[in-house]
Amino acid sequence: MNERPISLPRFARLPIIDAARGVAIVAMVIYHFGWNLSFLELIPVDLRDFPLWIWFGHAIAASFLALVGVGLVLAHGQGFGRERFLRRLAFVVGAAALVTAGTYLVFPDRFIFFGILHHIALASLLALPFLRLPWFGVALVALAVFALPIAFKAEAFSSPWLIWLGLGTRLPSTNDFVPVFPWFACVLMGIAMAKLWRPVASEAPAAPQRPMRALIWMGRNSLPIYLIHQPVLYGGLAVLASAMLPPVDRETRDFLLSCQEQCVGTGGDTLTCANFCGCTVSNLKKESLWQRVLADAPDVTLRLRIEAITRQCAAPKAP
Repeated sequence: MNERPISLPRFARLPIIDAARGVAIVAMVIYHFGWNLSFLELIPVDLRDFPLWIWFGHAIAASFLALVGVGLVLAHGQGFGRERFLRRLAFVVGAAALVTAGTYLVFPDRFIFFGILHHIALASLLALPFLRLPWFGVALVALAVFALPIAFKAEAFSSPWLIWLGLGTRLPSTNDFVPVFPWFACVLMGIAMAKLWRPVASEAPAAPQRPMRALIWMGRNSLPIYLIHQPVLYGGLAVLASAMLPPVDRETRDFLLSCQEQCVGTGGDTLTCANFCGCTVSNLKKESLWQRVLADAPDVTLRLRIEAITRQCAAPKAP
């Protein structure tokens, strides 16, 4: 079978790229399934604290963003298709808005305001000038984008209006955060790789096998799958958790999560904050004050007792 390099027509789709996106979708579903199990305490370990699991999530995000860069080159590298670009951008922006609204309803304290879809929408615009640059120029800019948040951070960029840039000194409380720096570097590297890559077309391409066809289909429908899979996964597992965990356990878990986030946000380390919050809850229950705390209507006496308990739990322990 003869193979020859081709000049792809505008808006060409390559099955291998769709399949790669399909692999990323499968990995994302696995990641979110594990995240849900940990968050809902259906497994005895918290995967969210495992470095390898965290890097697994980062690798998935990086692959999606790199494929965005590759897709931009394939679709617009030989001529900008304005209508198609704007139509796709509108879909992504609308999907990002749905994610923000949906997570605000379910997780008002940790809703997603700049996650992967928000980044893709903005990166699609920021990447357009780089489609005309040679690959090595794009790669150099990618390295600079990646290095900037390592070399420079400022408290001013931690404000709600600028934190999405990724140059702040504090991380926001959100379930997904993909700031411009350093993640835009992945999109730029995807552009550079696509400019280096020379697609090859077969004169008589073989029909893909069933697993490959499934991956290609998922890759071509990645946006609706992204929007649908997590509500289905989380909703189903939440029902299971409601049946397995007594209400008091869920209330305790939510309180501990909120307490630990606030503690870490004030500069405490994870272990110290976990011990402090656990101690506080334990003492409140010992003194039969827990239900009054959950009622969220403390009187002066209760407030003073809570302050005494938190001081006691915050005091350093004797060696």
